[in-house]
Amino acid sequence: MEQLNKYRLICTLSFGDIYGQIIVWLIVIFMSLASALALWSAERQIYALATVGLILVLSLPFLLFAFVTTLLNHIEFAPIEEEEKAKAASKRAARQKAIEATS
Repeated sequence: MEQLNKYRLICTLSFGDIYGQIIVWLIVIFMSLASALALWSAERQIYALATVGLILVLSLPFLLFAFVTTLLNHIEFAPIEEEEKAKAASKRAARQKAIEATS
């Protein structure tokens, strides 16, 4: 149990970190819609829909990979300082005394 208190999990991810990825994916979507509109005619409607579907299906795994790797790059495990450990221990002791007093 003591081993769990030695590190703190910190996530530093902000919207600005993934903003570029969202812009690129929106460009991909608009390009796929433009290509579908270019293919749209009375005879080739199924090709237009297949093009949009194929582009979306192929781009989603890359988008998910980009988001997950960005998130993992912004997760940090910082060691807890001795002062913080002492504060946490005193808070735990105070809480334990309060519980003992109420029971």
